[in-house]
Amino acid sequence: MSETSLDEKEFDDWFIESLKIYNNIHEYQLEHPTRVIEWTAEKTICVAGYSLSKNEILELLLPLKLFADDNQVSVYFKLVHGGFSDGALDHSSYSHFCCVICRQMIDVIKSTGDIQLKSASSDKGVKVASGITGNPCILHGSQISDIQLTELTSGKPLNSVETDSPDALSSLQFVSGSVFLACARNGDMYVGDTRKPSALQQTPAGGREGAHWCMGVKTDLLSSDPSSCSVARLSSSCQVFVSDLRDLRAPESKAQLDVQRKTTDNDFMKVTWAPALDNCLAVSGFDGMVQIYNTASGRPELVEFQPLFVHRGHMMSDDQFDTSSAVVTAHVWHPSRPRTVLSAAVGGSVHVWDWVDKATASC
Repeated sequence: MSETSLDEKEFDDWFIESLKIYNNIHEYQLEHPTRVIEWTAEKTICVAGYSLSKNEILELLLPLKLFADDNQVSVYFKLVHGGFSDGALDHSSYSHFCCVICRQMIDVIKSTGDIQLKSASSDKGVKVASGITGNPCILHGSQISDIQLTELTSGKPLNSVETDSPDALSSLQFVSGSVFLACARNGDMYVGDTRKPSALQQTPAGGREGAHWCMGVKTDLLSSDPSSCSVARLSSSCQVFVSDLRDLRAPESKAQLDVQRKTTDNDFMKVTWAPALDNCLAVSGFDGMVQIYNTASGRPELVEFQPLFVHRGHMMSDDQFDTSSAVVTAHVWHPSRPRTVLSAAVGGSVHVWDWVDKATASC
């Protein structure tokens, strides 16, 4: 059988399977790929390009078919607002601010100010975390020693961490109004408090050196105690360690994922917790798939994990099955719909999909 006919058969098989494993699946094609997908409301998202030149920034309305079992409603994405910005945008917090500007300036997005970095060096890439309470502010940095809290309205630095660690930063997230968690690329974890810049607590990687790491954090919205968070760390060797924030040194679960790497670019690696499902996380950035795992059966010793669900839609191109060049650049869960996920890939495709859990026991 020729390679072409084999690809066509795989595409046909996937298409037939998709009728059973998705409640809904819809696609939007961007002119350029995005690493940014952020919810601006229940039914709208913001996306932004990441090329070094002019980038399109769009606010999109999701297909209304997702939210109503009615054949009369739209099955297409709809452009709500859009504009262009010079330079790259590669973080969701930036895209949110740009969408606000988009609503006022349809064609061109103009800069309203700059955030001054603590260090002049940003070759490692700047990570940003939005404040979740109080005055609008962001936490940002390219390495651990650069982490700084800045007020958005004035651009004034409020405080910065007191450490000289040169470790490159891979992930940064608030877990409460003042407590934040930082993950270095080497796997070291840092817990800080914006009220106490000198009280940065480090948890070394502990024998996990040599790989690139990032993290995803799930917070308990019903609890005011940030220590109730679950932390998932994803490595470039396709391992996930799940820990309680109270003891980052001793993972509760270690998993070797069933993933075959198709890229050497670690910047696309991403792990996220499902906000409306227990024990479910999604992993992407290694190939053209988004994989969903159930961590409930995890153990402290390293074990192989099989995915609960795999989204392979980004590997479909012109009725062919592309397993070599397709790489997912971003994904995000819907904040309240349990099994609705958005994802984007290097070809510029953006998918929204509502997957079916075939297991009788919900994860």
